Formats: sequence, structure tokens, C-alpha cells
Amino acid sequence: GDPAVRPSPRRARVSHRPTIAMSSALIRFINSPTGPKTTHFWGPVANWGFVVAGLEQATKPEHMISGPMTGALTVYSALFMRFAWRVQPRNYILLACHTANGTVQGYNFARWFQWSRTQDTVTALSESAK
Repeated sequence: GDPAVRPSPRRARVSHRPTIAMSSALIRFINSPTGPKTTHFWGPVANWGFVVAGLEQATKPEHMISGPMTGALTVYSALFMRFAWRVQPRNYILLACHTANGTVQGYNFARWFQWSRTQDTVTALSESAK
């Protein structure tokens, strides 16, 4: 062969092994029991809406927070954290979602609870002043 056409021995060869490994890992995830072809994936993805709503509610004044609803969402997330851990195959996406939601809702509940206690004190003082 013509020496001008042959590749230089100094040129590094490009390995496609990392790309193949990543694509096979992605394919394994897609086809896994908790992958995007299942409700074990899309259910938790949809539940992130609760977290977003809780974060949005964290910017509102305390009197606009529904204490009973926020308390119920905190308990709901605690129950589903346990479920996500116990279910087989273990659903880490659901666990992460409900851990985040439990944290956000717990924070909002604490804000509401502190506010409601001060409101009870204000109401009691105003009634005793009458």
C-alpha cells in the first residue's frame, strides 16, 4: 500500500467500549422492573408534583396553609417511604420522592402549627380583654 494512505502509528485509537457500556446500561434500565416501561417509574415521577407543590407552598404565608391536609400528606409520605423500601423490586425513585415530600410537608406543617398556636394565644388574649 501507499505510505501516504496508511494511518499514522501515533494516532490514538478511539475506544467505543464506554459508549457501548453506557448504552447497554441504559437499555438494562429501560427494560428493568422499575424502568420507564412500568408504573414503578411513572408513578413516582408523577408524585414529584406533590414535592413541587409543597415547595411552592413554603413561600406562602402560614395562614394560607391547610394544617390537616399538610399533616395528611406528611403521614402519607411516611407510609409510602416504608412501602417503597419494602416492595420488591425496591423502588428507590419512589423512596426519594416521598422522602423529599415528607420533608417539605413536615416543614410546612411545622410552620402552620407554630402559626396556629400563636393564633390561639392571640384569640385567648383578645377574648380575656373583653
